Amino acid sequence: MSAHSEQAPELIGDELTGGGKTVLEVEPEAAGQRLDQWLAGKLGATLSRNRVQGLIRQGAVGIDGKPLGEGKRKLVPGERVSIVLPDAEPAAPQGEALALDILYEDGDLIVVNKPAGLVVHPGAGNWSGTLVNALIHHCGENLSRLGGVWRPGIVHRIDKQTSGVLVAAKTDLAYTALSEAFADHGRTGDLARAYAALVWGIPPRGRGTVDAPLGRAADRVRRAVVPETREDARHAVTHFSVEERFGQGQGDGAQASLIECRLETGRTHQIRVHMAHIGHPVIGDPDYGRAFASKANRLPPLLREKVRAFPRQALHARLLEFRHPNTHITMRFEAPLPPDMEELVEGFRSL
Repeated sequence: MSAHSEQAPELIGDELTGGGKTVLEVEPEAAGQRLDQWLAGKLGATLSRNRVQGLIRQGAVGIDGKPLGEGKRKLVPGERVSIVLPDAEPAAPQGEALALDILYEDGDLIVVNKPAGLVVHPGAGNWSGTLVNALIHHCGENLSRLGGVWRPGIVHRIDKQTSGVLVAAKTDLAYTALSEAFADHGRTGDLARAYAALVWGIPPRGRGTVDAPLGRAADRVRRAVVPETREDARHAVTHFSVEERFGQGQGDGAQASLIECRLETGRTHQIRVHMAHIGHPVIGDPDYGRAFASKANRLPPLLREKVRAFPRQALHARLLEFRHPNTHITMRFEAPLPPDMEELVEGFRSL
């Protein structure tokens, strides 16, 4: 093996960090080996195998200058495998005095109304300014660490640009019980979640179910409906009901609906992907609703500008119901539509 380093990486414990780029040459005896296995073997003393696989998925590993997104590719002798190492991460998230809209709090848990734009926990590109940072500042050491150092208390997530109700666990007992409830997705009756979504168009029926497996899209950040036979396919079911219809009789371009979505499963971007899949994407969705952006052109001028200026997907987690892990009392929390989404809905009501 020959190695070339464009920036000498720094060794910290068993992790290789420092933001450098290392290039390794594939030796003859490595012919036919899987990229991820070979690379983990070469860097096993400094990078864990899971870490190597994560870097491959992120596109940080390439062969002969071309980035790859998966590690099953077979190697050919003489190829040059490059790995771009991320900058060193902070040791642990720190508390920050960020505003919290607390709906309920006791010794076991805390329920908040998360605003749009707030990331739930630290991660790539968002190492501070997250809900976790705010919870650490507010709760101190009174957060369960069972979810790991980067996600203290976090048992479920809401997308950054989605607002609404979220519960975090203070004790390990609460974390375990709530995690099991979310993993079960309410099949045993211990959990209920409802989202309000403003979508393009009017579904032909007042209620329905989208049962379509989800997997990674081509860019690996988004999700897509995929065949259930695909390796990464995950069962996903969304139930929806129409609450208000807007712009009836004014043509498809001016029509929209306020719907309620209830999750039977909890996959990444599930509501957004499922609603786009049936032809009714969430208004303002930059990832799954771009093809419908031109519909705003058919709206009255004032509403047209409101839609164009709306900075996020019009999706709000308005209801969360669960059994308290300690008292076993069923608790129900609701958060009204935030002002930005309420203003947008009022604009459509004017139609």
